[in-house]
Amino acid sequence: MKNEEIVIEELNTLLRGTYMGIRALEHHIQKLDNPELKQSFQSMQQEVKQNAQKLAERIQDLDGVPADNEGVSGRIHSVMHNMMLSDNTKDIIEDAFKGVDNYGIHYSEEVAKGDLDPESKRVVEEVINSNRRHAEELRQLFH
Repeated sequence: MKNEEIVIEELNTLLRGTYMGIRALEHHIQKLDNPELKQSFQSMQQEVKQNAQKLAERIQDLDGVPADNEGVSGRIHSVMHNMMLSDNTKDIIEDAFKGVDNYGIHYSEEVAKGDLDPESKRVVEEVINSNRRHAEELRQLFH
């Protein structure tokens, strides 16, 4: 496999994860009653959607075909997540934080360690920095 194909696959892996994040935030938004909190989650979701767009554009720039959903395993995870998600606001915030921290930051950092070209690495870093801001925002909501 050529290096460019590897980069495209790594970016698509991150893109599928980003779609999972969009779906998870949708589950959180549906369960939240507090209008201000709901607005905060909606703002985060909009930024995550913009991240997905950036990743998709980078994949296209590399002559790849971007993923258009979270994939089969992601859909299964999404269904399970929605069924198990608490209605308790504190639990929802904690669940969102764990998702952003584990997948949006740590897992994405592992992908970024791969053989990415400089432009792809810049895009991935933008996405990770966005996720770091979201994690900090959610951490503030805990207290």
